[in-house]
Amino acid sequence: MSSTLYSTAIQTEDDVVVVRRKAREIAAMLGYDLNEQTRIATAVSEVARDAFASGGDGSADFIADSTKGSLIIRIASKSRSTTELKQMLQGDSPAAIALIGAQRLMEGFHIENLGATGSVVSMEKRLPAKAPQSAQRMMKLAGEIAASAPRGVMEELRQENRELLRVMDELRARQEDLARLNAELEHTNRGVVALYAEIDEKAEGLRRADQMKSRFLSHMSHEFRTPLASIMALSRLLTDEVDGKLSSEQRKQASFIRKSAETLLEMVNELLEMARLEAGKSIVRPSHFTVTELFAASHGVLRPLRGVLRPLAGSEVELSFEEAEGIPPLYTDESKVAQILRNFVSNALKFTEQGRVRVVAELVKDGKYVLFSVSDTGVGIPESHLDTIFQEYAQVESAMQRRLSGSGLGLPLAKGLAELLGGNVHVTSKVGEGSTFYAEIPIYFESKPEATSEPSVLVIDDEEISRYLVRQALGPSVASIEASTGQAGIEMARRRRPRAIILDLNMPQMNGFQVLQELKADPAIREIPVVILTAQALTREQSETLHGRVTSVLSKELLSQPDGPDRLRVALTGGQKLA
Repeated sequence: MSSTLYSTAIQTEDDVVVVRRKAREIAAMLGYDLNEQTRIATAVSEVARDAFASGGDGSADFIADSTKGSLIIRIASKSRSTTELKQMLQGDSPAAIALIGAQRLMEGFHIENLGATGSVVSMEKRLPAKAPQSAQRMMKLAGEIAASAPRGVMEELRQENRELLRVMDELRARQEDLARLNAELEHTNRGVVALYAEIDEKAEGLRRADQMKSRFLSHMSHEFRTPLASIMALSRLLTDEVDGKLSSEQRKQASFIRKSAETLLEMVNELLEMARLEAGKSIVRPSHFTVTELFAASHGVLRPLRGVLRPLAGSEVELSFEEAEGIPPLYTDESKVAQILRNFVSNALKFTEQGRVRVVAELVKDGKYVLFSVSDTGVGIPESHLDTIFQEYAQVESAMQRRLSGSGLGLPLAKGLAELLGGNVHVTSKVGEGSTFYAEIPIYFESKPEATSEPSVLVIDDEEISRYLVRQALGPSVASIEASTGQAGIEMARRRRPRAIILDLNMPQMNGFQVLQELKADPAIREIPVVILTAQALTREQSETLHGRVTSVLSKELLSQPDGPDRLRVALTGGQKLA
């Protein structure tokens, strides 16, 4: 829903002053702060002055669009064509500098055709939270704007001077604050430098010790695995009676050997994984899978091990995985999520003599995370120990704990794996009633952005020759990264965080409109400028869909034109130099 707040003609120089004044009044009534009011008024004034200078036959419309959540200001000129305006934006004349300045002050800046010789500059600014929302309030606001008393040119100049003085006062105050802070910092830095040197020396010693510990654990864990594997294989030969019958006592001894080896191997694996995590060498291998598939596999592995994990937790303890409904497929490391659940469940089974261990999954945080919970009816954990159980080798002292084996690494390992995947863990518990362990895991694993040369531009196009032509147009000073499918382009944008994106519309499987929708739906990459480079003619509906969501829409024909590279680079940067 859109509401026209004010409209006026721009035919005289006084009209330019009126438009600036109305821009400030409207911004104030909509709830923008003083700085935003000044930015809006200045941008409107510069564009209105150009419309007057081009022939004195223009107009200005102020529109509040609650659907887009934006204030839209459209300034039309019947004498200035879109070609002239776009050429001006590439120049360095005073008028061009003024228009480029107006473009930077607003969040949206678009040039549209108005008949054969005319043009419309459409500027946007996101509405503040306290702006009126209902159509009735907008109409009332429009009436107040229309009824406001006019002011003369001198009064408007006085207002501009007051704004300038206010800005200068703010800058002076900031400069004084900076000078004072610099003096304080200079005074304290002398002592800090010496302290930093001492800290660095100690930190380096700690880093070396930590690296040596991690290397030792990693090396010894691998060394332990070989004899353990041999012990397990030999014990299996004994229990399978390959070389002859065993007595019942011998069979029991062989089974004890095997169980002890399995327990020791589990501890070695935990030590090795902890060493990888601490050294930053644990690799995440994301893939698509469902919670249902994860639960089915985990249930199949854990159910037969109840008696092994906790001798007291036999048939009296029920292990259940609740059906997961309405949870979309995850894209993360399935084996690491499964390991987190295994550690939680095995810990629950160890400390539950009777009752139930229940595993549940649900969507949280607007559907961006899955919360896995493992609840038991076991002995519970004292509140004073809830902050320590996720620390390495920390165990709660109790009579039951002394009867059970364990390295104290299962829960810290689960915590480290969850954090590696971008999530977290926590626990709630009550002594005598049981505990619930939680792991909050992102639906989509987002790797850290890879280092790239600056500036970098991502080209998403299924045609290899088009990507080559764009690469040639950008030149050697621009680091171009390429994707041949829409999905690959989205994942590359999340991983590499380019400065700008060049997007084709006509692609198989996932077209450019769908790619653009995914890009704008992700808060981490939605602000990356997107330039559409396409060979297809757009319908009016398609143009409206792209309006306000992309920086520019260009034809692939420009790649064969002499000024094509310059036009492409200008579109990518809004008139600034790319490199």
